[in-house]
Amino acid sequence: MNLLEKAIQEANLNEVKELLINDPNMIETYTESGVWMPYFAAFTGNLEIVRYIVEYSRASFNTFDPNHRSILHYAVESGNLPLVKYLVEKVGMSPVLGDMDLITPFELAASLKHNEIEAYFEEILGCSLQNMYKNPIQTGMHPDPSIIRVGEDYYMVNSSFIYFPCIPISHSKDLIHWEVIGHAITNPDWAYLDELEGGRGYWAPDISYYNERFYITATYRLNDTGTVYRKQMVVSSDRPEGPYCEPSFIDEDGIDPSIFTDDDGKRYMLLNRGARIFEISSDGTRQLSDATLLYYGDNKRAPEGPHILKKDGYYYLFMAEGGTGPSHCITVARSKELFGNYEPCPYNPIMTQVDKTAPIQRCGHGKPVQTQNGEWYIVYLCGRMIDGKYSLLGRETALDPITWTPDGWPIVNNLKGPSTLQKKPNLPETIFESANPNYNGQNELNAEWVTPRAPEADGITIKENKLHIKGSKASISTMYARNILLIRQKHFNFTASATLLSPKLEVGQHTGLTCYYDENTYLLYGVFKTEKGLELKVFEHIDESNTDSLVLSEVLPDFKEIDLKIVTKGLKRTFIYGLDNNEEKSLGTLDNVYYICDEGIRKGKRFTGAMVGMYAYSGDASTTYGVFSSFTYEAN
Repeated sequence: MNLLEKAIQEANLNEVKELLINDPNMIETYTESGVWMPYFAAFTGNLEIVRYIVEYSRASFNTFDPNHRSILHYAVESGNLPLVKYLVEKVGMSPVLGDMDLITPFELAASLKHNEIEAYFEEILGCSLQNMYKNPIQTGMHPDPSIIRVGEDYYMVNSSFIYFPCIPISHSKDLIHWEVIGHAITNPDWAYLDELEGGRGYWAPDISYYNERFYITATYRLNDTGTVYRKQMVVSSDRPEGPYCEPSFIDEDGIDPSIFTDDDGKRYMLLNRGARIFEISSDGTRQLSDATLLYYGDNKRAPEGPHILKKDGYYYLFMAEGGTGPSHCITVARSKELFGNYEPCPYNPIMTQVDKTAPIQRCGHGKPVQTQNGEWYIVYLCGRMIDGKYSLLGRETALDPITWTPDGWPIVNNLKGPSTLQKKPNLPETIFESANPNYNGQNELNAEWVTPRAPEADGITIKENKLHIKGSKASISTMYARNILLIRQKHFNFTASATLLSPKLEVGQHTGLTCYYDENTYLLYGVFKTEKGLELKVFEHIDESNTDSLVLSEVLPDFKEIDLKIVTKGLKRTFIYGLDNNEEKSLGTLDNVYYICDEGIRKGKRFTGAMVGMYAYSGDASTTYGVFSSFTYEAN
């Protein structure tokens, strides 16, 4: 124990002063357990020592510990209310700033039952913890959100890439809780995904409402093998959940389409680069004019995601800029005339993450919405990473309030960047039980289930309360594999488990669970038929080798059913199994499945997200099926 740690531990303020006067750099040292000295002082709850460190030492308080905890987290742990008040009121520490697990000081006080501190936070925030929500509001792969309100109902769409059904449509009553109610394309003959590589497909959709009809448009992104890479797809329906009409395609290059209808009834489509605009037919299916540039953007780097809002005589042009990485942001410009010229907002960017160590990063691509009570909010994409390097969950959807300045500009979350904990909108809380994707013998699957590209017509069926997955003829390492049934990984720590009936397999065939990113990177955990009989195996596929690499294996005795379980903690996967309801056993652990994320390898378009689910492989032999009686996904 160094001398400063000892003095703090013994609450000897005079000794602390003397040590820091003689050696000011000592404040930057750490305790034997690795805690920075100012944090250690806050943890002890000694207000006088913390006050001296704040006001007289060289310590700065715009930094965080490795878990992104601030000094306020440590002060809350001490339970000392006067210390907490000092740090909030005099140092300006935030009770709603989250650590890497998104735990805020407010929540920490509640979990530790420090009731006085919790009551104090509630008083200064003007809101109880129960009346706050946490970002992201849609975890897992939910990029490029677009939102509308119709009456008291909110509808949102997100990119789906090569997954089928295409473009999920979510519904909410309170802007916080969402359920998938349908998809923009549900007819496999209209999906046009079969030849597309992972990461292609349907990008950055927009949803709008016109003459009692819902319109969804998105970029249809092809492979880089021809001369046309991008088209704009449009569908419509008189019901938000669909079914939607057959897609129409507009041959204007660009990405991130949105549809705007002016007061005179004319309809327009916006596209990048910058914000280009052209008139479309009233049914949204035809281009009526050449595209013209409205404004290139304020940031001038990768301007995209344009949306127009007309309010108080101005056309407000919201744009995503800076690329979808750490520099992502939302900017706004306005004009009295639709075709400009547009004036950039003096407060730009109105949303971005300036703290590169914070848990919520890459914030941008937003669309505003006004509630029926007159409040304004914006949904936008964001991303979280493990170890600051691996974005397993893909890009997610967050929500923050918009306020309007006296000079008529929208700003998001008072320009503080993305919030971790935020006051709920003034809307009736509505939680949907149907948002649970687990399968337990019901007659149909939850709407969150998808497949990479469209499955075979009889590829996924439910018979006698069992889920039957037909074995694909093509390897999962190709874009021609079918019948891989998946849901989004929504948490860094989760358990996926399934009960598989003893499969009838020929040598080389297999079925089970998969952790899947695309045809280039995945792992398989299943029952394989080999010359030895049935074996339980784990294979990794990382494209550099273009082969499945065996990492875990065990010969199985005869069984009627097997419980397969993948326990996930960050990049670690532990594989557990049980035969015929007998005691569970561990097959082993993989410590680093880095490849199931955007950064796993460098190949193609990698900005989707990790998935988990079930599969079966037949190969060239006779058709086999994976028959599952249950599947459960639970956050740990």
